[in-house]
Amino acid sequence: MASTEKASPRDRLLDAAARLSYRGGVSVGIEALCREAGVSKRSMYQLFDSKDTMLAASLERSIPWYDAQLAHPDPGNATPRERILHVFERIAQASLDADYHGCPYLAVLVELKDPEHPASRVARGVKESLGARFRRDAEQGGARDPELLARQLLLVFDGASARAGAGVERLDDGLAALTATALLDAAGMR
Repeated sequence: MASTEKASPRDRLLDAAARLSYRGGVSVGIEALCREAGVSKRSMYQLFDSKDTMLAASLERSIPWYDAQLAHPDPGNATPRERILHVFERIAQASLDADYHGCPYLAVLVELKDPEHPASRVARGVKESLGARFRRDAEQGGARDPELLARQLLLVFDGASARAGAGVERLDDGLAALTATALLDAAGMR
């Protein structure tokens, strides 16, 4: 929190859920979450129906930050192509952080495998929103098939994120942006 006041138990739980699930996965136990947050299990269950709803709320709360990380700093003056390529430059920068474990929303989808889980619904919405952003930019940039290009870009984004997050690929060589550039060129995007 920005103020000197202590964060509320709800905020501490959401912060703990974000940190622990990103580092260790969504299977983190309630005991560990409560201990990390300094909140009793009883209080947790007064604030949230379940760990699942707490995880979903934590993911939901992170959406504005996540979107801001991928947004071009000057979207009004950037071309659609520049806005798309910025996303891939940002993932390359993020992957250099020692604590980078890939896209948190993709990780939730892969780990949970249950499309009806509350956290899966939030994560799927974030991925759909990124795909819609790619599609809008592809349309504005004159791509021949904006829907196909958006799907391809999302596939590259998720693949690059997963491989870098697993530590099997480095993105600092611009590979993700180069791959996206090849797709933009092939789609006739200006």
